[in-house]
Amino acid sequence: MPLYRITGQTLERVAETTFAAESIRERGDIQRLLRADITVLSPDLMVVAEEFGDWADSQRRIDLLCVDKDANLVVVELKRTEDGGHMELQAIRYAAMVSSMTFERLVAAHARYIGGIEAVPRAEAALLDFLDWETPSDGALSDTVRIVLLSADFSTELTTAVMWLNKRGLDVSCFRLKPHRLGADVLIDIQQIIPLPEAAEYEVKVRAQRQEAERAVSARGAIFERFWSQLIDRSRSRTGVVANRSTSRDHWLTGSIGKAGFQPTFTMKQHDSRVEMYIDLGKGGEQRTKASFQALYDQKEAIEREYGAKLEWQPLPEKRGCRIYGFVDGGWKTPEDEWPDLQSRLIDAMVQLERAFRTPVGLLTV
Repeated sequence: MPLYRITGQTLERVAETTFAAESIRERGDIQRLLRADITVLSPDLMVVAEEFGDWADSQRRIDLLCVDKDANLVVVELKRTEDGGHMELQAIRYAAMVSSMTFERLVAAHARYIGGIEAVPRAEAALLDFLDWETPSDGALSDTVRIVLLSADFSTELTTAVMWLNKRGLDVSCFRLKPHRLGADVLIDIQQIIPLPEAAEYEVKVRAQRQEAERAVSARGAIFERFWSQLIDRSRSRTGVVANRSTSRDHWLTGSIGKAGFQPTFTMKQHDSRVEMYIDLGKGGEQRTKASFQALYDQKEAIEREYGAKLEWQPLPEKRGCRIYGFVDGGWKTPEDEWPDLQSRLIDAMVQLERAFRTPVGLLTV
């Protein structure tokens, strides 16, 4: 956005310039000024160290290492170029390298930064005061590392990468630093462009919701993995449908009945499960799939009699496959101490399903 000066009855545009044209250096000038007043980026930041590089086997240095009020480490990287270069990749490396930092190491880093007599106790006191902790045991550094990128401008490739990283749960902000010449003075317009300040709070909430959903999915995946592993072991003495399967983190577990395109499947929902015969003869085989379903449906009464209960018959006209299934009470929210009973009932139902379909499926000629 351009800057304007009000002059009487007109708006006079303030001329843009470049850091290079003004002989403003990246480290010696811009970084020095930000180090002196980091609040121009955010009021909740404290500079812990400059040119931080406390790790072995690397000569890389973080321009400014900060901490925020929520005890998140913040990596601040600066470029005076017009496109930002590859600074997001560099910052990700730095974030990874400091992600395991302890409060004690943070104190040591700040002590080296401030120097002087009794630097360590002064550094600890400053950090405790900023974090509003009485003692180091009152809290712990977050395992989240924020990234702040500063540049005269950013390439489309960089901003696209940053937005993608934020969608994946990282916390990356981009600030554009635009120098302007006004008479004998140089002005710097500092604007946060990613995420937009108006949307930042919303994006934080969305990211938190996404992370919570991902944790829930991961937890469910662990439940399915254990449940199916136990079911496979228990089923081997009763049926070979899933005997050669490894466990799965999905809510379904497919097996084989000896004919391609016909998949006996266990499926779990929250409070109920089902055993099903899923029919899919592949791409280009849609007509044969539907014809096979119809041929089995024509034997519905005999198949259900052999199964021992009513089945649900779903031709799924909007999809390539078809489904025939029976319900079993109990799903993935069933307490773990009740799993053996649920697994036994699922195995019983699958034995009945296999018995009901093996011959009709084997005799299909469509």
